Amino acid sequence: MTQRLAGPYRRAALKGVLFQGGVAIIAAVIVLVGWEVDAALSALAGGLVAVLPNFLFAVYAFRYVGASKAKQVYASFKRGNGLKFLLTIFLFALIFKLYPVVALPFFFSFILVTFAQWLAPIFFNH
Repeated sequence: MTQRLAGPYRRAALKGVLFQGGVAIIAAVIVLVGWEVDAALSALAGGLVAVLPNFLFAVYAFRYVGASKAKQVYASFKRGNGLKFLLTIFLFALIFKLYPVVALPFFFSFILVTFAQWLAPIFFNH
């Protein structure tokens, strides 16, 4: 029963993550046209640093719903938010260690995709 109730909220969260992924790809393509391949890859990496932790959060946080599961809802949101934060830090460190990042497109794309999560409800009803 809980899974069926949580489904619409999980789908809405995943739509938001897909929207963010689209914004990341569009930003990378725009950077590719305006700059170079390394800058576009940096923009794509910046977008992924925002999208992947949000995907993890959406999957993890929307496991429970309903007043009878209030403690589980709170715990899953709290744990999901913590995992999202840790994954974001890990991805930043990993990318800056392993890849020669072009800073401006990387951070611009990260910020743009992060803001896109606030705009997603405008485009999706649920």
